[in-house]
Amino acid sequence: MNAEQPFRFRQIIPASADKLLASATFLLASLLAAPVSAQPLAEGLPPEAGVAQEGTVALDTRDPLPIEEVRLFAEALESIRNAYVNEIDDRTLIDYAVRGMLAGLDPHSAYLSVDDYDNLQESTEGEFGGLGIEIGEEDGYIKIITPLDDSPASRAGVMPGDLIIEINGRPVRDMMINDAIEMLRGEIGSSVDLTLARESVAEPIDLTLTREAISSVSVRHRMLEPGFAYMRISQFRVNTGGEVVDALNELAEQNPDGLEGLVLDLRNNPGGVLIASVETADAFLTEGRVVYTEGRFEETDESFYATEDDPSRGVPLVVLINAGTASAAEIVSGALQDQGRAVIMGTQSFGKGSVQTVMPLNNDRAIKLTTSRYFTPDGRSIQAQGIAPDIEVDEGLVTRQTNRRGVYTERDLEGHLPGTDELEDSQIESPEDMPAPSPRPITSSEQVVVSDYQLNEALTLLKGWSIMDRGRRRQAQ
Repeated sequence: MNAEQPFRFRQIIPASADKLLASATFLLASLLAAPVSAQPLAEGLPPEAGVAQEGTVALDTRDPLPIEEVRLFAEALESIRNAYVNEIDDRTLIDYAVRGMLAGLDPHSAYLSVDDYDNLQESTEGEFGGLGIEIGEEDGYIKIITPLDDSPASRAGVMPGDLIIEINGRPVRDMMINDAIEMLRGEIGSSVDLTLARESVAEPIDLTLTREAISSVSVRHRMLEPGFAYMRISQFRVNTGGEVVDALNELAEQNPDGLEGLVLDLRNNPGGVLIASVETADAFLTEGRVVYTEGRFEETDESFYATEDDPSRGVPLVVLINAGTASAAEIVSGALQDQGRAVIMGTQSFGKGSVQTVMPLNNDRAIKLTTSRYFTPDGRSIQAQGIAPDIEVDEGLVTRQTNRRGVYTERDLEGHLPGTDELEDSQIESPEDMPAPSPRPITSSEQVVVSDYQLNEALTLLKGWSIMDRGRRRQAQ
């Protein structure tokens, strides 16, 4: 697998301007000329950072910043400093300016304050304080991409697609989005009041959540039935690729005769670290390209390839996706789909096909900037399109019907020819000894048996796959 290479970004260094612009020019130059460390991301919000790579700054030989635009910035800055109703220090004004500049680019570029940057670094290590939600922005509100497994948000019933419209009674649309996100964080054990809007509910939903230390295990696995396993990846963290390999090895130890099928659940997975998605796809692939990126400069163009190792041992694979499957999770889905390694089942994915790079500045702050788009092995761009499943299966619940009264089989008919098991049963000597037909008692657990419809369909497909494979092997003998 290709190692990540250092990113180098071209920066614009303003030419000298007149004295009126000197202050603004100096501030802009300080921001733009700062040395950076690049961390490639492929995720929803909030970010999941990758392993830091040292970068360099290349001076740009293009035209300097337009003087008139710099003058506009300087005049606006000076007007606010002199005339705003409350006095604001220059550092705060510059922070606001940079936030607004990045917020205007796209939903995923952002300015990271000292606290934001610290929170990002904590989240990459798999533990952070908060409510346990992956979020984005929509129409000025905070949109829930997905609640993390076993988090305060998931236990309170927060659902993907919910919009946070108020935090502690304050309308979110009246705040800077980063300030609203900051209000969601706080000391462990403290509470926060949220008001949610949900498409299927007419009235707003009020919730009070208690913040916890969110320590999320990104990979979970279990056996569904003998021979058939289930693996869920909730998000892609720095160590997720290794966790996937460990889970596959553990499943192999539990099933020495080999697995007959595996369901990989990427539903409501908002993404995460780019290299972790490559390592995860590589765990199921033995050759070929996994993903490649393209940006404005050659330094941002990279390709990632699978290695020959196969921890999955070629197990038949079904991948579940839905509208909450985003970014790095779409990289895995697209790679396995393009290489014919898995059947993709579910509904259309989210469609985030861009890579963000965290670029620390020289004051313990950073910017998270969209620097490239990524493409599947066949050259498909996922941006604003998503991954279309091979088999579309809507989300829903399955209720199994209980046996109906008055339904009989051949065994219930008087005088039927006995089956082999009946001939071996010494207690049954004549038709008179046969038990009278009666409906099977309905247990309480059978009265309300609900389960995951998409997961049931995936398991059914794997069972059919296994049956056909056994038939082909018998014919080959």
